[in-house]
Amino acid sequence: MTGTQDTIFAVASGAGRAAIAVLRLSGPASQAMLAALCGRVPPPRRAALRRLRDAEGAELDQAMVLWLPGPGSYTGEDSSELFLHGGTAVIEGVADALVALGARPAEPGEFTRRAFLNGRMDLTEAEAVHDLVAAETAAQRRQALRQLDGALGAIYRGWAERLRTLLAQQEALIDFPDEDLPPDVEAAVLAELAALHREIVTHLDDDRRGERLREGLLFAITGPPNVGKSSLMNALAGRDVAIVSATPGTTRDALETRVVLGGVPVTLVDTAGLRQAADAIEAEGVRRARAHAAAADLVIAVTEAGQPATHDRADVLVANKLDLGGSVPEGAIGVSALAGEGLELLRGRLADAARALTQVSGPPALTRARHRAALLEAAARLAGAHGADLPELRAEDLRLALRSLGRITGMVGVEDILDTLFAQFCIGK
Repeated sequence: MTGTQDTIFAVASGAGRAAIAVLRLSGPASQAMLAALCGRVPPPRRAALRRLRDAEGAELDQAMVLWLPGPGSYTGEDSSELFLHGGTAVIEGVADALVALGARPAEPGEFTRRAFLNGRMDLTEAEAVHDLVAAETAAQRRQALRQLDGALGAIYRGWAERLRTLLAQQEALIDFPDEDLPPDVEAAVLAELAALHREIVTHLDDDRRGERLREGLLFAITGPPNVGKSSLMNALAGRDVAIVSATPGTTRDALETRVVLGGVPVTLVDTAGLRQAADAIEAEGVRRARAHAAAADLVIAVTEAGQPATHDRADVLVANKLDLGGSVPEGAIGVSALAGEGLELLRGRLADAARALTQVSGPPALTRARHRAALLEAAARLAGAHGADLPELRAEDLRLALRSLGRITGMVGVEDILDTLFAQFCIGK
């Protein structure tokens, strides 16, 4: 990515023809370029109607424009926003005029990357911007907004500040061993170190709830052939996803569909029937079915009403084909995927399970694998510091723990992940 001396632009609204298209501009030449387009720049943060013209004086559009001087802008740089009519010709005309003035199209995530580099947000807040744009459900939106507000970063910065204080106290013990330091200084260091370690370990012991909510859950539908797994998948999805047939072994590979249960995005996976396979292809389907069940957050084990349940794992046991008159095993939910009987009860049970797997109470949960990896390293370093034989070794472990925490918020050592992170963003954000 080129330096922030470039002035960049991008359409921040959706692709295709629309009533309004929002074009963002950020960089040192933003004000000059806006003046070149509309003649007279409005006062800061006040929308004004202007006619936009290119360098030859050809009219491009009549648009609302905003001038947003830095550092009080999204990126921390001088910025502008143009609210154009959303036709393709208008957008292309304005884009061509900006290129002629020296601007360049923005790369994915470049606006938010500049906001991070200019100190407008830390890395956890930048990640929350991406999560908010990608949110499918209200629960995901709430989690992303809480992180965007800085609640998660504040926890990590608080721990880092306490670690800096501990490190300073430990350095004092090393540098002034013969001075009259209070005898309880080392005991206080060890007590605070142990307390901080407990807090991080407790934060990590969250059953991946925040990550599960951000990524969505995986529910696997398993069971013997011909118990109606595919029919149940179609009924829960509300559409025909899987082929339904009375022939055993019809489902050879796993079929997936996305649904929302309890405000949580869930991927339902219909798997091959579990039995002694008749051929190599079916055997591979059975292997994959068992693999999906092992990886799933929840297994919906399906049996036929009147038949015994013999599943290895059954988080929710379903007795299907209730319309044929069979009995329902104890603890199972009786349904008829064909007639619709019992489906609302099953949806309610699955929704409750989805909420339970992702519900976070108290402080905000960590939301990404990289947070977890850094915190695990920090916890290990703190444990090492507590048991260190030499004060110098304890200080080194404290420094490494502090560095691990800094990687989460972007204070240190994150250059290697910035390109990967911001490449996932949409252009214009």
